[in-house]
Amino acid sequence: MINKLHYEMIRLYSGDVKRIQHFCKVHSYAKLIAEMENIDADTLFILEAAALTHDIGIHYCEEKYGNCNGKLQEKEGPDIAKKLLADLNFEENVSERVQYLIAHHHTYDDIDGIDYQILVEADFLVNIYEDGLSDQNIEHAYKNIFRTDAGKKLCREMYNLNLD
Repeated sequence: MINKLHYEMIRLYSGDVKRIQHFCKVHSYAKLIAEMENIDADTLFILEAAALTHDIGIHYCEEKYGNCNGKLQEKEGPDIAKKLLADLNFEENVSERVQYLIAHHHTYDDIDGIDYQILVEADFLVNIYEDGLSDQNIEHAYKNIFRTDAGKKLCREMYNLNLD
């Protein structure tokens, strides 16, 4: 099912290679962190689905608002994901959690589960590079966002941080 979702997301973003690359990288890092953290299979499944769909509202937001900021994506993305996940026969409880994660993936307080934490960390690992963050901003993100041992380790290695 994850591979079907992955393909459908590529189809949905057809022609937008930058954003396809983004969600593919977030998915890859989310899966890696989750496996390094030994999370259970059900949570991993939800996390993978959320990582692939976390920015699903981006094109709709650009069309509707002329803007695709994180808060707008959180607002518009869940309904789009709900339809796609239903079309692919995802179970309702999985769809509901994925929608919740999409609706909160740019909200960094009150993180309420390991799937949420890992999604945020994986998105940050990618965004740090894609947004060209300064060393100071990378350290700030490391200290304030990263909580899992695996996420911290990857961040330190990728960005050559001498912290902890």
